[in-house]
Amino acid sequence: MPMKTINTPHAPAAIGPYVQARTTGGLLFTAGQIPLVPETMEMVTGPIEAQTERVLQNLAAVLTEAGTSWDRVVKTTVFLTDLGDFAAFNTVYERLLGGAKPARSTVQVAALPRGAKVEIELVAEI
Repeated sequence: MPMKTINTPHAPAAIGPYVQARTTGGLLFTAGQIPLVPETMEMVTGPIEAQTERVLQNLAAVLTEAGTSWDRVVKTTVFLTDLGDFAAFNTVYERLLGGAKPARSTVQVAALPRGAKVEIELVAEI
């Protein structure tokens, strides 16, 4: 099965030499999403909760464009600039993913693009 590029105007355009997502072998691999508003490409500022909600909305748009959904997500990788935000992040993550419970890694990083507090990438079945 050849690779296919996934692109939707309902998620932020790539801010570098990459694509929103690629599919191959029945799987979707997304680029990391930061809390950019797709229509304006402006960062959502404020607390981790607001940023997390925007990131998950962006990823949901990519999932929809690829013809899949949160319940088919196999793994997420979460990058936080402060693990002190973990509990607040987790509350939003659980609320927006509903019953979906993919495998997950969460790591603290020194910095993220454009000063974001959170970035998430995922792998899903299509």
